[in-house]
This record gives sequence, structure tokens and C-alpha cells, in this order.
Amino acid sequence: MAATGASAAFSADRVGEVGVDWTGNDIVVDAVQDPKVQGITCHVAYFDRGVIDRLRKGNWFEDPSNSSIACRQTGPITVGDIDLDEDGEEVFRSGLSLVWKSLVVNRIYDKKNDTLIYLIHSREVVEGSAKMAISTVPLFNQQVTWTEGKPQ
Repeated sequence: MAATGASAAFSADRVGEVGVDWTGNDIVVDAVQDPKVQGITCHVAYFDRGVIDRLRKGNWFEDPSNSSIACRQTGPITVGDIDLDEDGEEVFRSGLSLVWKSLVVNRIYDKKNDTLIYLIHSREVVEGSAKMAISTVPLFNQQVTWTEGKPQ
């Protein structure tokens, strides 16, 4: 993603890249592992502007906020010490601009419905974006190991 890439604390593996026009614009698909919940993989798709598009339109250092997410169980689930507050916790962050904008994935635990919610959105320093998407992973009736004990 843009100039900054994923921060060292968060990692993503590129699993696909589809060209969408002659100017070098691509849709990139990354696989993101939740660092505190083993057995869940989120696939994140986002727009990556090409050099020709950057030259034509200016705004050299920024990619659009458009993104999508799908999270699924991909192995035995082990939930570590996750943040149970309603604002959840950041699972992944990558830059969409040199300084001002990031693509962020937050995990929220819905205790009542025993479900993990993954929210993807962009975070901007000056003006927030309403572009977002969610994906859920129900834990109900699944074999789940809670390293800190299941929340009551």
C-alpha cells in the first residue's frame, strides 16, 4: 500500500494483484493473520494507484480509502489476551499515504453473540472517512481455546 507499507508490528502476505486499467492501477489482496487469535485469516482487498495515474491526477502520496475485508476460520481457533472493550483493538495497519492516512483493521468481540467482528476503515489525521466494511467470525458452537479464559 502506498509509500509506507505495513508497520513492523503487523504483517500481511500478498496473495493476489489484479490490474484494473492501462495506467497501472491494481486491486491488491493481502492475507492478514490476527496476531492474538490463531486460526483466523482476514483477506483484505484495496486499491493501489499506479505511477501513470499519480502523474495524471497529482496527489502523489495517497491511495484511495476503498477497501474490503473477509475473515474466516482457517485452523483451530485459540484466542489470546484480546481487548474486550467496545472499541476493540487494532489488528493491522498500513499506510495509504506518506503521513496522513492509514488503512486499519480493528477486532471487536461481541460477547452476547460470541462473535469476533473485524472492521476495516481508513484513519485520517484531519478528516475521517465513512468508507468501511466488516466481516464476522462466529465462535458459537466452535471448539475455541481461550488462553485467558472465556469472558463471562
